[in-house]
Amino acid sequence: MPHVATSPADLLVRLAPSARLDADRLVIYDEPACRDTGIRDLAWTAAFSTDEDTTAAAQWLVWEASQALGARSASIQELYEARARGEVSGFTVPAINLRAQTFDMARTIFEAAAAADVGAVILELARSEQTYTFQRPIDYATSVLAGAIAAGWRHPVFIQGDHYQFNAKKYAADPEAMTEEIRRACRLAIAAGYRNIDIDSSTLVDLSKPNVDEEQRENYRRAAELTALIRTLEGDGVSVSVGGEIGEVGTQNSTVAELRAYLDGYRRELDAHAPGAKGISKVSVQTGTSHGGVPLPDGGVAEVKLDFEVLRELGEVARTYGLAGAVQHGASTLPDELFHRFPAVETAEIHLATGFQNALYEHPAFPASMHAAIEAWCYANATDERKPGQTDQQFVYTTRKKTIGPFKRELWELETKDEILAAQRRKIAYLFTELGVNGSRAMVDRNVHPVELHRPLPDALKAAVATR
Repeated sequence: MPHVATSPADLLVRLAPSARLDADRLVIYDEPACRDTGIRDLAWTAAFSTDEDTTAAAQWLVWEASQALGARSASIQELYEARARGEVSGFTVPAINLRAQTFDMARTIFEAAAAADVGAVILELARSEQTYTFQRPIDYATSVLAGAIAAGWRHPVFIQGDHYQFNAKKYAADPEAMTEEIRRACRLAIAAGYRNIDIDSSTLVDLSKPNVDEEQRENYRRAAELTALIRTLEGDGVSVSVGGEIGEVGTQNSTVAELRAYLDGYRRELDAHAPGAKGISKVSVQTGTSHGGVPLPDGGVAEVKLDFEVLRELGEVARTYGLAGAVQHGASTLPDELFHRFPAVETAEIHLATGFQNALYEHPAFPASMHAAIEAWCYANATDERKPGQTDQQFVYTTRKKTIGPFKRELWELETKDEILAAQRRKIAYLFTELGVNGSRAMVDRNVHPVELHRPLPDALKAAVATR
């Protein structure tokens, strides 16, 4: 089992067989050992240490190791610009939400990517997921980069803030306070190393307005304002890839008129805030899916009628505005036989979350005792979320995601996790094939150029070095 360090000095002792500090730089002299025991100890310490200085030290060391070993956080902006110009096509980038077992899932994904020469894959976390998975942006970025290092990855790592979403009720009560929540979330994400952020102000769309421009106005106005803010936070010369959204997932399907109203209004507003600034690189649309799927009374998931023509048509329109195309949310619970259709209609990106959570919880190797503990937690802590008429199976299905944080360490250290991760890897490899990203590494390396960025040495590590 990996070691959770008790102090920055303890961390340096554990790392000594593979790396050391030289002034304010991490020097790695045994790369295989660093990618094995060293990075696992750093990942576990960053995730589970109860000492703030030790946690900060582990986070810094993972970041610096990612810089030294070539697994650098990057923006997918330049690849999406190439797609908008028609220079690349025929693939859909999977954006995978890692809620549980983040280090091992990231390692598994990058191992699968390496085996199929995949470069176009995003690892993301929604703002809502941060709370119930106990992962702040710095925690998530650290686990993902550590997983990439453990996998031997030497290519861009795309870390994305998914659904930085406005709460419509909070916005109606206090628009400025709600907007400031999203501003703060953007600042924290970029400081943590995220270089891709999806702004979801689609919750502010008001379909009672007399025309589509007025319906979309608050949506495009706030998306433009936040894009302008993000452009001011880019201190390393890298343009953060920003996504927008025109239709809240689970509502009516999006239309060309809505997309044009959003994009025209967004450009006007962005130019008012930051003339000539780069805008969004993609736009999420509604096609008939819902987040997590619709649970049936027996615990299954209802069949979805997804409109691929919406994706094709809106993607074509989006590319005339310089975007990579349309983005599909809520897709991880779709039938396997549908995934090849996304690249066929040139879907730019597809978001995959709940399906991987389900594959963890529903795997035959998942312990029955933990199932019982998770269900008990749901009944003890989430009954206020139970909807009228829900069966027990529906209730547990919709609330068990809330147990990921409380059971975080148990899930990371699950005795049967290797068997479960093997199944996850098979699904990931299948999705890579169906989405057309096999062999995409050269395309990514040709278009994306991560910047080497070093962070100031934490005071706690300075003190640990001084006393050795």
